[in-house]
Amino acid sequence: MSSKVEKIIARLQRRIAEGAEGEQYEAGQETRVVAARYTKAENWPAAIDILFNVSQSLLKAGAGGSGGDLAVLLVDVYKNAEIKPDAVSKGRLLTLLRLFDSAEPTRKKFVKSVFEWSRKFGDYPAGDPELHHVVGSIFAAEHETDEAERHLILGTKESPEVLTRMEYEWYKEDTEGPHTAPIYAARAILPYLLIANVRAANVSYRTFTSSLSADNKGLAVQDVASQGSDVRIFPSLPLLNFLGLLLLAVQKGNPELFRQLKSKYSGHIGELGGAWDGALEMIAEMYFGVQRPRQSNPLFDMMGSLFGGGGGGASSGSGGRKRVELNPSAEGLD
Repeated sequence: MSSKVEKIIARLQRRIAEGAEGEQYEAGQETRVVAARYTKAENWPAAIDILFNVSQSLLKAGAGGSGGDLAVLLVDVYKNAEIKPDAVSKGRLLTLLRLFDSAEPTRKKFVKSVFEWSRKFGDYPAGDPELHHVVGSIFAAEHETDEAERHLILGTKESPEVLTRMEYEWYKEDTEGPHTAPIYAARAILPYLLIANVRAANVSYRTFTSSLSADNKGLAVQDVASQGSDVRIFPSLPLLNFLGLLLLAVQKGNPELFRQLKSKYSGHIGELGGAWDGALEMIAEMYFGVQRPRQSNPLFDMMGSLFGGGGGGASSGSGGRKRVELNPSAEGLD
């Protein structure tokens, strides 16, 4: 960072620290003008340093609107400079993201812009997994279930535990009892299978069932082992039982085994009103070579049925506990 840029940043930061709300706004506007001058000259490092540091100061001072606008402008500079996602470029954005107040309207625009950038200039068509993990974890901590799900499904190898813990805590709020557990477990397991992340689906099942067993000592449990997988089966919870056996069947890839499993539990699956049907049709085709009925837009129809309709206890609650429509494309994930 040049001494001239350092002096500009220091002066603007003093205005923010010493000024009232109006002065902070003016500092934000001046930052836009200065950054635009460096951007026009294609002095990308200077523009980035100014926008990042002043945005950070504004967000820390509680000027979320002005700070958020500069954060979005920073991503625009990344796009113009064709900067690729790496530890440094992502680190700046995640630093700013953590400073946003959860109610700040510009945060949504910032997050959207971040993933537009990472999809265009990064290696992952669905967006950078680390960014998805951090964003999803923040939303999970805020109980913004729909946003957390869509990001954690596309996250890192650490994401399944975060997602499943959130689903389990949501399940514990359900007053209908243990029989609703499979509905919540499926919100992690089925989407992971749909993006071909079998490891994550198994982690989600183990995490959920371990918590369920620890909190409900009276539930009968059977351990079923397969090569590379140990599944805990709860005979008194047929749909959870189905999910565990489905994971074992996926590893074997035997179409007849899948048909037998689906037939055995067809009555219980039918009680969901079709909520899992689209997902299971796609899983049948992906892992067992079973052709599914062709629809006009089967992927979106399936995700809509899985997360948009009823679900035996997983209905939308207050706050951020809402249904979600996930983007299931996740090339490059573990």
